[in-house]
Amino acid sequence: MIYIGLTGWGDHDSLSFDKVPTRDKLKVYGAHFPTVEVDASFYAIQPRRNIEKWIAETPDSFQFVVKAYQGMTGHQRGEIPFESKKEMFTAFRESLEAFQKSGKLAMVLFQFPPWFDCKRENVQYLRWCRAEMGDIPVAIEFRNQSWYRPNRVQQTLEFIEQEGWIHTVCDEPKAGEGSIPLVLKATHPDKTLVRFHGRNIHGWQKPASGANWREVRYLYRYNQQELTDWVGKLRLLEKQSKDVYVLFNNNSGGDAADNAKQFIDLLGLTYEGLAPKQLGLF
Repeated sequence: MIYIGLTGWGDHDSLSFDKVPTRDKLKVYGAHFPTVEVDASFYAIQPRRNIEKWIAETPDSFQFVVKAYQGMTGHQRGEIPFESKKEMFTAFRESLEAFQKSGKLAMVLFQFPPWFDCKRENVQYLRWCRAEMGDIPVAIEFRNQSWYRPNRVQQTLEFIEQEGWIHTVCDEPKAGEGSIPLVLKATHPDKTLVRFHGRNIHGWQKPASGANWREVRYLYRYNQQELTDWVGKLRLLEKQSKDVYVLFNNNSGGDAADNAKQFIDLLGLTYEGLAPKQLGLF
C-alpha cells in the first residue's frame, strides 16, 4: 500500500486550517490523508497525554511516522537533558508505547544532520541506535553525501539492510556535501519511506541559521511533470517493499498539501477509513 501524507499537521492552510481551532487540526487532517510525520517529538520527547490525544483523534487505520528526538541524532547542541544516552533512548521508547499499542506506529525516523558523515565511529553509533530501538521499525535518513558516493553507496545500502533499517529515499536539491542523491532502493521488505523536500537549491544552500532558514529551504512547489515523473519511481519501490510511506515536506509556502493531493490523483489512489470531512459544531 502507498500512504501519502505531510510532515506535521498544523500549517496547511489549503485544508481550511484557518477556520479550525488548533486543537482540532489533526482531526481535520485525518479527513484528507492516512499518515503524518510527527515533528514535535524531534524537539521534545512527548508526554503520554499528547500521544493519547493524537491517537484518539485519528481513524483506526491512521499511521504515524515519529521523528526521533534531536539528542538521539546529534542535532542538539550542548548537553542533553538526560543523565546518559541510554536514559534518553529509554525515555523515547517509553513515549512510543501508546502508539505501538494502538497499532498506529508506522516507524520512527532517524534523520541525521549534514555533519554526520560516513566514518567508523558513526557506523558504530548506528549499530548501537538500532539495537537500542529493539523491534520498533526505524527509518534512517542521511544528510551527508559521503554515505552515497559511488564507491560506497552499495556498502551503505547493504549495511542498512543487514541492520534492519528502513531506507529513506529523498527528493531534494543536488546541493553538494549537505545533500544526498536520489537512490531508489528499498532495504526493508515491509516498509520504505520517501520524503519530498522540494528542489529549492538556492534555499538549500543557505546556512542553517536564522529564524526563517527552514521556511527558505523548503519553499518549493512541485509541478505536474515533476510529480508525473515520480509515478514510475514509486511503482518501482512498491515492488520492493510491501508498504511505501510518502511525506511532503515542502510546507513553508503552503504547497505540501496541494502537491500531496496531486500525487494521490496521479497514482489513482483512494483511501478508505479517513475521518469525516465535516466536523460537528462541538
